[in-house]
Parts: sequence; C-alpha cells; structure tokens
Amino acid sequence: MTANAFAEAIGVPSNRIYQLINGKRNMTANTALRLAAFFGTSAQMWMNLQINYDLWHEERRAIKKIKALKRAA
Repeated sequence: MTANAFAEAIGVPSNRIYQLINGKRNMTANTALRLAAFFGTSAQMWMNLQINYDLWHEERRAIKKIKALKRAA
C-alpha cells in the first residue's frame, strides 16, 4: 500500500503520512485514533510510541546536562 493510499484509507491528507514517516511530524491524538481503528489496536499504543521516541531523542540530546543534575535531598 502506498502512503497516498494509506492516507486515503484513514481519511487524512497524504502529507500527514509522509511527514510522520520522515520524522517531520509528531503523532497526534487524531492520527492515533485513526491508526488504532485501521489496525485494530489502541490509540494509546500509538501515543506511547511517540512518547517513547520523544524521550529517547531528548535523552540523546541532553544526556550530559541531565546526568549533571543533583538529586533532591
């Protein structure tokens, strides 16, 4: 299935799918709901994938500063 056909199947503009694929757009609740309906999964699963990606990406970017933080007493 092409990205265009997939976008049409879930009722979104094709640029939304291309942007998601290329990491130029974050998962939204609307898209998560549509993906869940299409694939028979939960919207929470799709949102969790976005959250996990965001945390991984931010940790790689700021790991030195984060490790330097002092723990609360």
